[in-house]
Amino acid sequence: MGAESPPPLRRHQGLALEALRRAWSDGARRAWVVLPPGAGKTRVGLETALAMRREAVRTVVLSPNTAIQSQWAAAAGAIGLDSGTERDLAADLTSLTYQAVAVFDADAEADEAGEESPLMSRLHENGTAFVTAMREAGPLLLVLDECHHLLEVWGRLLAELLDLLPDARVLGLTATPPEALDAEQAALVEELFGAVAFETSIPAVVREGDLAPFAELVWLVRPTPRESDWVDGSAVRFHELVTALTDPAFGSVPFLTWCDRRLVERRPETGPSVSWPAVVKAEPALAAAALRLHHAGLLALPPGARPTEEHRREPTADDWVVLVDDWVTGHLARSQEPGDRQALERVRATLPSVGYVLTRGGVRRGRSPVDRVLARSEAKTTAVVQIAQHELMAWGDHRRLLVLCDHERATATLPVDLDGVLAPEAGSAHAVLQALVADPAGEGAVLVTGRTVAGAPATMAALRERVRAVDPALAGRLEVAGAGHGTAVLTGPWNSRTWVPHVTRFFESGRTQVLVGTRGLLGEGWDARAVSGLVDLTSVTTTTAVVQTRGRALRTDPARPDKVAVNWSVVCVSDAHPRGDRDWQRLVRKHAGYFGVDEAGEVVDGVAHIDPAFSPYVPPADADLDAVNARMVVRAEDRAGIRERWRVGEAYDDRPLRTLRVRPRRRVEAAGSLSPEAAAVVVRGTGLEERRDLVGSAPSALASRAGAALAALVVVGAAAAVAWPLLGVLLVVALGAGWGEWRTRAAQIARGRALLELARHQPDVAQMAAAVADALHACGLVSVAAGAVSVVVDRDGVYRCRLTGVPEAESEVFAVALDEALSAMVAPRYVVPRHVVTGRERSADELLALARGGVLGPDGVVWHAVPTVLGTRAARAHAYARALDHWVGCGEPLYTGSPEGAGVLAAQQGSDPFDVATVMRRGWE
Repeated sequence: MGAESPPPLRRHQGLALEALRRAWSDGARRAWVVLPPGAGKTRVGLETALAMRREAVRTVVLSPNTAIQSQWAAAAGAIGLDSGTERDLAADLTSLTYQAVAVFDADAEADEAGEESPLMSRLHENGTAFVTAMREAGPLLLVLDECHHLLEVWGRLLAELLDLLPDARVLGLTATPPEALDAEQAALVEELFGAVAFETSIPAVVREGDLAPFAELVWLVRPTPRESDWVDGSAVRFHELVTALTDPAFGSVPFLTWCDRRLVERRPETGPSVSWPAVVKAEPALAAAALRLHHAGLLALPPGARPTEEHRREPTADDWVVLVDDWVTGHLARSQEPGDRQALERVRATLPSVGYVLTRGGVRRGRSPVDRVLARSEAKTTAVVQIAQHELMAWGDHRRLLVLCDHERATATLPVDLDGVLAPEAGSAHAVLQALVADPAGEGAVLVTGRTVAGAPATMAALRERVRAVDPALAGRLEVAGAGHGTAVLTGPWNSRTWVPHVTRFFESGRTQVLVGTRGLLGEGWDARAVSGLVDLTSVTTTTAVVQTRGRALRTDPARPDKVAVNWSVVCVSDAHPRGDRDWQRLVRKHAGYFGVDEAGEVVDGVAHIDPAFSPYVPPADADLDAVNARMVVRAEDRAGIRERWRVGEAYDDRPLRTLRVRPRRRVEAAGSLSPEAAAVVVRGTGLEERRDLVGSAPSALASRAGAALAALVVVGAAAAVAWPLLGVLLVVALGAGWGEWRTRAAQIARGRALLELARHQPDVAQMAAAVADALHACGLVSVAAGAVSVVVDRDGVYRCRLTGVPEAESEVFAVALDEALSAMVAPRYVVPRHVVTGRERSADELLALARGGVLGPDGVVWHAVPTVLGTRAARAHAYARALDHWVGCGEPLYTGSPEGAGVLAAQQGSDPFDVATVMRRGWE
């Protein structure tokens, strides 16, 4: 049978191949392509191999496991390439695993233990023979699939191998974005592959329609009652220590006194005080802990510090520990006072309850039993069954749910103090399977790992019959053997390379709708297009692992063009313990740098795309978990809404940017529609000024607000003006010609009152955003001005502000500066006065004069901080003042280092004229 014609290239495949052609023609021997899972990396590699075959170049593909190895061989054969899986390299394309090279000789390793020797010299003879075969094969294309694995295991070995193949062309394929690499990994990638030839993101491929739209959701659980009893008891000692730390009699230099001296006064015995930026640079964890201690009301605000979102919460156990470590090493451990000795021993006895130990060198992280309880909580297994139930009710026979675990069985021995708290198998794939088969929603579930295929006895019998239809000889040698707890295993002369394809077909056909597997086997490279959703029970948090596991569900399904995937993370939290957020922090690390769509249709990274109310710094309270899960279920059922929010087919720039989300703490007017008569009012020291030129050039939220407020106030004012007593109206009518004059006067008074009322409002978020953008642009800090500012008000009244069409670095400069402009004043180098008008009654003549273009002087002033980046020099501060004067009205900047400026700062420090809460988020456009 001849090879089938492959489908047309997808857009990003074509772009990647074109980039590779340019690289090869420019003389490059090595190249690196970054494409998300499901975007078609294999096709890119195969098309490259086809092109190379015309030059009599053989291709060797190395991949991390046998499942991916088999897929390469099958895909090559499907497009007409002669493929093989043997080390003799006889085929046009040979597909092998990395282990084919990295087979080491145990005797050589023993002989050279402790010595830095070339890895190639320690290869087993099979590995050496394979290297020799590659060197003698002639022109060679070496494709390294999922090449991020090189950074973890085989990197140094492959570097030595490539030195032996100087003429080979090397193509690295990965889904791991370059920004996820640390400095050492980036250096290795540069050595192995050179520069990135082509890169695209998951959101870009979803917009193209080549990956399924998806939603990231979370199912939050509390520890089981038995686990909670242990967790609560474990927390008592630490809470007692925290109470003692606030006791002024605890230690000769009490803890809070020490923190004040070290972090607030910051004045060494000799020499100048240490600046706060220097503290942050030298000891970032200590500085952050101090600001959270300040938020708790236990420490004064360190001079020069500016708390942000991450500091506006109670201190965590880690915060207390880093502060206590500073106290212990700086004072207690050096003191000979009996009270200090007692305090030191109390600290030593308490720290293990939160996973730390006190050593001679200070506090060190140890193993935390609480972390293990949360990671392996039996409540998570129950949650899997509940998710399976909801997915079955929502999608019926279309459900194809993949559950990924870290391990097939729990192999580590539980600590003595957890005996009776956790079941030995808690958190394992077998425990999940047993819970599923006991429930109607999961009775047909199948477990597949590198060692086992298991499920209910009837399901295993059905799978054997499915194998019989393809390979009768193999099926005849398979047996269904009972395994206890309502499960059985399918045993016989087969291995994972054989059974994974059979189980995959069984799953895609719907004979089983729930597949339980391990991350090592199914979490990477495994391809099943029918997967409708993922339940993530794994603890790994690297960007690579997260991208790979999510990629299992994102492949499009030709049988379901409307496919939408839902990925669930199951997280156990407890606000009863100071380390009860450890599983939440794993969730935060998993989603850092991973983009998803939120409920408002904005593509953002981090836990904010799961729920806009989520903070990366603190989990929801225990009392809110049921409400969160209910919201998640509702969102999971709205597959059509998820697809709509992804806006598949619309244009995009494929670049990240920073967004500042601003939530007013007090109620503000809802924005109306833009009126043709819209105007803005600027308050200056010389009076009010109506500025029509601001409308149209302003961000939409400003134009809308200004137009609606003015139009509404004119109508209200006019109505009030004509609501005179009937006698007065008759008198005016009697005057005949005077009626027209009076009507004009009344309308002008109403207009003057409307302008005055509009001027009384504090500046809109959009006005401040426009001013910040113009100032940054004038100073050459960003490439665009106010016209590129986007301000969107969502249904919860939250402003989402960002600078569009710029590199991420510029968008971050804007977002940080706007954050500072809207936040409470801390310690800026410059401040600017904003003139205001109050609500005092104005005379008719004053209002008439205002309506006719006259001036009405302000009667108050509010001071604002100049954002740090705009306050580094006087010229920048003046540029900000000019921009702010244009949009809002203000005076000249004042240097806080001057006597007058110091007085203003002393009086205004901590003032918060906007009274808003801000959070910074990373988005995509």
